[in-house]
Amino acid sequence: MDLSMYAVRTDLALEARELAEAGTGGAIPGVESQVEEDEGIKITRMTVSTPEGGRAIGKLPGRYLTFEVPKLREKDSVLQDKVTTQFARMFHDFLQRMEIGPEAKVLIIGLGNWNVTPDSLGPLVVENVLVTRHYFQLAPLSVHPGYRSVSAVAPGVLGTTGIESSEIVQGLVEHSKPDLVIAVDALASRSLERVNTTIQVADTGIHPGSGIGNKRKGLTHDILGVPVIAIGVPTVVYASTIVNNSIDLMTRHFAQMTDQTGQILGMLDSMQEQDRLQLVKEVLDPLGHDLLVTPKEIDQFIEDIANIIASGLNAALHDAIDMENVSAYTH
Repeated sequence: MDLSMYAVRTDLALEARELAEAGTGGAIPGVESQVEEDEGIKITRMTVSTPEGGRAIGKLPGRYLTFEVPKLREKDSVLQDKVTTQFARMFHDFLQRMEIGPEAKVLIIGLGNWNVTPDSLGPLVVENVLVTRHYFQLAPLSVHPGYRSVSAVAPGVLGTTGIESSEIVQGLVEHSKPDLVIAVDALASRSLERVNTTIQVADTGIHPGSGIGNKRKGLTHDILGVPVIAIGVPTVVYASTIVNNSIDLMTRHFAQMTDQTGQILGMLDSMQEQDRLQLVKEVLDPLGHDLLVTPKEIDQFIEDIANIIASGLNAALHDAIDMENVSAYTH
């Protein structure tokens, strides 16, 4: 049986690398990672330097920056401010590595459906970013030093507009001629722990809906003609992932209680995680039960993480904004 349709789907390059390494039992050639931790914030810089490395993990060659903050779910405002400042600093460094200068014009695209809470990250970020392009167009002499031209649009989704998001963005790029496009979108994860606690930044562009199995035309340098940075947060996880994780938790629990785990769980106890997840998906998919699941606290979380990203972008894009007090500039 061809199980390719049941392969694990994830938008996170970090998870794709972990899956590939688990399958090969070692590091992937052409994929390099650096990890650092700072006061509960784990930052992973990953570079996919070869096409072979990209094919091995199913991601395009490029730079990937991932923030993991497990305690974000605790709604700690002090921690949120720390994450915002760290995100601003790292994103500013990301721009410099891409050789995006302080005068470069930026277009921010908020992908997603504002009527569906787990998919509303992009539109919410667009609502909170500091847009300045109109000042540069209408009153350039009134613009203080330290600000750049920034515009922002939430183009909606195919189901509500009848137009592919990439087609709308192409038209915007052709007319407004930005030097950089930043696309913000909600992602899908294979890990319960990373839902609502992780931010990914990538210079490879984005394919809207790819994490939930949709095939959409992407927003990439090749398509738009300008560099594209993708920012995403996993807000949903597949039901099959939850079932698989539950089996893993039961296995660990039984192992602590008895030495008869193999008899209790049978073949499931000896299967590799990847094989077990494919089996679960094989069972759930035909029944229509492999649902996308989001935590019940998603309403509050999506607003908090949108503010973190928007405030971080404001500080990273405008030198006039103090990175140590970035939250004050969110409106």
